[in-house]
Amino acid sequence: MVSLMDHSPGQRQFVNLTKYYEYYQGKYNLNDEEMAAFEQDQREKSAIWSDLNRRTIASLCHERNIPLASHDDATRAHVEESRALGLVLAEFPNTVEAAQRSHELGLKVMMGAPNVVRGGSHSGNVAAHELASLGVLDALSSDYFPSSLLDAVFRLADDERNALDLASATCLATRNPASALSLSDRGIIKEGMRADLLLVERHYEQPYVQQVWRQGRRVF
Repeated sequence: MVSLMDHSPGQRQFVNLTKYYEYYQGKYNLNDEEMAAFEQDQREKSAIWSDLNRRTIASLCHERNIPLASHDDATRAHVEESRALGLVLAEFPNTVEAAQRSHELGLKVMMGAPNVVRGGSHSGNVAAHELASLGVLDALSSDYFPSSLLDAVFRLADDERNALDLASATCLATRNPASALSLSDRGIIKEGMRADLLLVERHYEQPYVQQVWRQGRRVF
């Protein structure tokens, strides 16, 4: 799959410029003058290349039957652009509005599992648990912290603010993303499928992987 991203200032993840400055000044150790120059450079490049690159990459992916995801859509207009480009997955929508519109248009709404574990977005955007409570959370991604995926499934199943039980919360990390990406050989436990399985046990509310099978063969 391919995710179409735009991290330029004022766009999507960084609609909030304070968060943009916090992130990039911290990442590159820029002073205020250097940061202002960096922001200006990014805005100029975005004006020239953002739309062109987005459409070109989408076209190349469609030619090769590669599923496409949006990234950090923040408005209805962003979502409608994503739908018009043939995207199938809404990766980390920033607002309730964007998540709900994605859901309405058939884009599967995916949030990062670290968002669930933290209790909110590290960028100050919408919390995954809020989307779950509204019934518009379809899938989870491990994002920048792989072990958070398993933890997030159990946290969402335990969260009384939504209607997810353990089976439906598990589908956020298994069946739903597989279906969104047309991976028809995995995502459910059924004869003829890949049989990628985890045996998990909880100790003091923390899930631990006990055994792992890959394509039916135990590997851990």
